[in-house]
Amino acid sequence: MKTKDSKIKVIDLFCGIGGLTHGLIKEGLDVVAGIDNDSSCKFGYEYNNKIQFIDKDILKVTAEQINDLFGKEKGIIRVLAGCAPCQPFSKLNLNNITKKQLEPLGKFAQLITQTQPDIVSMENVSDLAIEDKYPVFKSFLKTLENNGYNYKYEIVDVSEFGVPQKRRRLVLLASKFGEIQLIKRTHKDKKITVRDVISYLEPIKAGEISKKDPLHRSRKLAPINLQRIKATPHNGGNCESWSKELMLECHKKESGKTYRGSVYGRMCWDKPSPTMTTQCIGLGNGRYGHPTQNRAISLREAAIFQTFPEYYQFSDPTKPIQIGKVAKFIGNAVPVRLGSVIGRSIKEHLSKNYEERR
Repeated sequence: MKTKDSKIKVIDLFCGIGGLTHGLIKEGLDVVAGIDNDSSCKFGYEYNNKIQFIDKDILKVTAEQINDLFGKEKGIIRVLAGCAPCQPFSKLNLNNITKKQLEPLGKFAQLITQTQPDIVSMENVSDLAIEDKYPVFKSFLKTLENNGYNYKYEIVDVSEFGVPQKRRRLVLLASKFGEIQLIKRTHKDKKITVRDVISYLEPIKAGEISKKDPLHRSRKLAPINLQRIKATPHNGGNCESWSKELMLECHKKESGKTYRGSVYGRMCWDKPSPTMTTQCIGLGNGRYGHPTQNRAISLREAAIFQTFPEYYQFSDPTKPIQIGKVAKFIGNAVPVRLGSVIGRSIKEHLSKNYEERR
């Protein structure tokens, strides 16, 4: 068995701002390129990772381009990784999926067939694993089987790997060298909490920007929403405690009662945060209220919950921060620590299963 002198090269499809890439780099993997059709990710991806960002629609990426990026050096272990856009498979989009939205995952499978990477990594929303609902996933698995891969996928709560966030994701690993799976849970019995990671930050008000950290800023609240957050009990409270005048009209209806606990709520200090989304800095978009301060979480806090290091730049520091765009970068990202877990899982697999090819 030999991996020390072998090079693990990775291409990150659907790379976004680089959460997965950065985690893989932290584990010593050589990511050679990231590919995404959102050109606004280019600065952050290249600045933080020192890796080429290719601005291209995945549907236009060719096998020749992938093979050229991997190169022809002997002894290379080729890893094709990616998180196809997950919005089509979210619970909010159950009945509105179009054929076009499924194409990126189908293209990922096609590139696997055409380029035959040694290892495949795929991360997506947990609902994708419901095979009778999403035949495209069943087809993806069939592609792996037909091309000689051993694979395993599982639904993981990333908080069990030390991400301070409750986030259920499907993670798949496939290999031509033998059985492959994620490493054992590192934080199954001791979750990292909201208090653990953001309690040190200086207090700020709604609409305020920290003088020490330009990313530690929260959105300004409309007067009615400021009243609502002030009326929300600290440390996990929600709109159930509001007076009737503060209650949203839709929540007064019988059909809206089930949603009361899922929006306009505060986080709990001693639990992981809720799932970060592209709307995670909006008070009315989930339980994104600060545990004690009268505001929604800041961009810095969202980045911390996604385990981005403090030095990570999401946009050109010489230009004004576009708060909505940065929130989108953060919410769409693979948590950096999950990227590290995937990288470590690949390395452990190779240390047990890789035999240098002749």
